[in-house]
Amino acid sequence: MADDSTSAFQAGQTGLIVRIPEAEPSVHGWRERLDPSAQAGVPTHVTVLFPFLDESRIDALVSSALADLLSSHKAFDLRFERCGRLPEVLYLVPEPDTQLRRLTEAIADRWPEAPPYGGRFAEIVPHLTIAQGQEDTVLEEIEADLTGRLPFTSHVSSVELLVHDGTKWQKRASFALGE
Repeated sequence: MADDSTSAFQAGQTGLIVRIPEAEPSVHGWRERLDPSAQAGVPTHVTVLFPFLDESRIDALVSSALADLLSSHKAFDLRFERCGRLPEVLYLVPEPDTQLRRLTEAIADRWPEAPPYGGRFAEIVPHLTIAQGQEDTVLEEIEADLTGRLPFTSHVSSVELLVHDGTKWQKRASFALGE
């Protein structure tokens, strides 16, 4: 869950992600060193919605509503062929990103009190963060390393709810997408 440092993570914060295990061999070392979310226990992923509702608000009704909403969206494949950049951030670009955007929009529409990234950004840019808070020369080195490891494809069939326990992010639930 990019755009935050480990010190910014609060106990009770939640986020919704799709895991991308196929990226792990290529990005693990870089993420562990240069992505605060990896250091805080978040697996290789693309964020669907962060922050989501505070953990204290996630009861059986919210879980059921999430399950219903997510099951109405079909599972899909993502292809990762290239890197992208945000200021001081290097990420892998998921393509096509339409389904990711639809998931984010549907959840944010259902829970308008949980806009993507707290409403800090006008546009939703799905991405798999590799490194953040780094100089361009470091990002260029990582991008050169990754060029030979791309492309790969990932099948997305579920969305995971993660909760920060005050120290690390933990998986709380997984919600299946429709088939």
